Amino acid sequence: MQKIEIIALYEDSKKIIERLQRRSAIELHKVSDDNLTEYNTSYFVSLFEKERTKIEQALEIVNTASPEKVGLLDSFRGKRVIEKHDFGKRAAQYEFIKSKAEEVLSLNKKVNDLSVRSTKCELSIDVLSNWLSLDVPTDFAGTKDTSSFIGSIPEIKTADEINGLLPEGAFCEVVNTTKQATNIAVLFLNEKREEVQDVLTGLGFSGATEQTDTTPLEKTKQLKQEIEDNKKEIENCSHKIRDNAKYRRDFEFMIDYLFAREEKYDQISKLAMTKETVIIRGFIPEKYVFPLTKELESRFKVAISVSEPTNEDDVPVLLSNSKFSEPVEGITEMYALPGKNDIDPTPVMSFFYYLFFGMMLSDAGYGVIMVIFTAIALKKFNLEAKMRKTLKMFFYCGISTVFWGALFGSWFGDIIQVVAREFFGKTIVSTALWYQPLDNPIKLLLFSFGLGICHLFLGLGANFYNLWRQGKKWDAVCEVVPVYITITGVAPVAAGILTEVPATLSKIGGYMALVGVVLVVLTAGRTSKSFVMRIFGGLYGLYNMATGYLSDILSYSRLLALGLATGSIAGVINLIGTMPSNPVLKAILLVVVFVIGHTANLGINLLGAYVHTDRLQFVELFSKFYEGGGREFVPFGIKTKYIKLKEENSNE
Repeated sequence: MQKIEIIALYEDSKKIIERLQRRSAIELHKVSDDNLTEYNTSYFVSLFEKERTKIEQALEIVNTASPEKVGLLDSFRGKRVIEKHDFGKRAAQYEFIKSKAEEVLSLNKKVNDLSVRSTKCELSIDVLSNWLSLDVPTDFAGTKDTSSFIGSIPEIKTADEINGLLPEGAFCEVVNTTKQATNIAVLFLNEKREEVQDVLTGLGFSGATEQTDTTPLEKTKQLKQEIEDNKKEIENCSHKIRDNAKYRRDFEFMIDYLFAREEKYDQISKLAMTKETVIIRGFIPEKYVFPLTKELESRFKVAISVSEPTNEDDVPVLLSNSKFSEPVEGITEMYALPGKNDIDPTPVMSFFYYLFFGMMLSDAGYGVIMVIFTAIALKKFNLEAKMRKTLKMFFYCGISTVFWGALFGSWFGDIIQVVAREFFGKTIVSTALWYQPLDNPIKLLLFSFGLGICHLFLGLGANFYNLWRQGKKWDAVCEVVPVYITITGVAPVAAGILTEVPATLSKIGGYMALVGVVLVVLTAGRTSKSFVMRIFGGLYGLYNMATGYLSDILSYSRLLALGLATGSIAGVINLIGTMPSNPVLKAILLVVVFVIGHTANLGINLLGAYVHTDRLQFVELFSKFYEGGGREFVPFGIKTKYIKLKEENSNE
């Protein structure tokens, strides 16, 4: 990563910014200088964000009203590619598409308002259902000489009971009785108002909650008609919204277009200018320096300077690896990007990543399926960069799975032996190029531990290299060499617990382990000034090494466990498929069980192999040399969700 500064004429600034955005090669950072003028683009950024949000809402409404049919393979197709000339034509339709988005939003608002109104009508109908026998409006106040109270009391009473409490000149009619209340209408002479009020207050009277200017029955009919009218209008608006689904692709384009403009103006705020010039600063990967410099200098009057970042600079990280290692960059990114003093762990782990994945899945049939499907996807589909890396990773993992499956003789479990035995009367003992793990699992366990030790040694070697290149040569020797010697010596001695090991090898191992232990004790506490503290520090370092590396090495037993699990489950699936004695039924059941069972087994163990392979890298390998903490390189570019501008030649 390099630092770059571009000084250009102000009149060329717009074209240069647009070109930098298309090239997506520089991560801009703010130019801070009291003698320079900064751009204030917050208004434009908020404006584009507001317009983009509108169209996003319109697209969401359209997608809800008229869902797009999505096939199983559509997720592999990537973004739609837009030609540069087509991009301009589509951008010119902005006002029209914006009006269509606003139309969708307006229609949706109308639908929501009508739905709310219909809900209110339904609630009113429910309330009025208790007043349908009332032959006057619920807001009826009386006549010239009389007054009226219409409402409810929170207890069950008959008309006679209420009338017994009312004064002369007042009459109560019970309209309806529910479980909780009695709905009443009271008519009385005007001069009896206070007396009637006192009685009703004592009964807990409250006026009718739904006030109508017609009878409740007539009002209910009106409300039902309004609901029907609302339904028709809602359907009409919904139909118009669905009609706008034909602009779905235009909405998607405008969302990306507006986001690109929003990003552009947001990045412009990081620039500075004088009366005649504009100053651009940022970080650029070294591989982009020459082509971008050449392109800008050939087209504009610019002064470009490139320099090495200093230790104080917050330098971003962009991983760059070989075709073999590049697919597992996502695994590194998932953990953490390299910090300033780290090396990229991707090439360190890539070989063992593929190796361990295949050993855990360990069925050649499953590996063939992985290779075929990923190869087809890589060949046929316009994949996004991250998806392409992921599929390449599984492609290589599939090759590794075929390799280990062939060594262990597992092709969809023991399907070859089963078919030969059950349908052809032939006996095939084994198809393994090496041996079948179930015949001698201890052998595979020791082999797994051996691979684990190699994996750990690789991490230690990376730590040695990292310290050495930082000038910490003595630390490199003290932290790595004693561990190498100790583990190499202990390995044959420990293996002797599970299998026979030549006495000479065990004896040599014992001496090496002793030498390694002494070196660990003498070097682990080397930073202490006191001799006694150095010894105690060395003993503590020995304890940490013994417990830490023991648990690390035992972790590699998962290579055996997952490998055996895949083959064992596959064998059980085949066994279930051959249970019937009738050959025809046996063949039919075997086909059904084979497809369903092995699909499920592949899915489950594929996930298991992925998770546990990641764990071996993150916990066992990375802990030996890798700290992480780097910041991702985020270049100024056209970041889109739905479309991709076709890559153009730098001379265009």
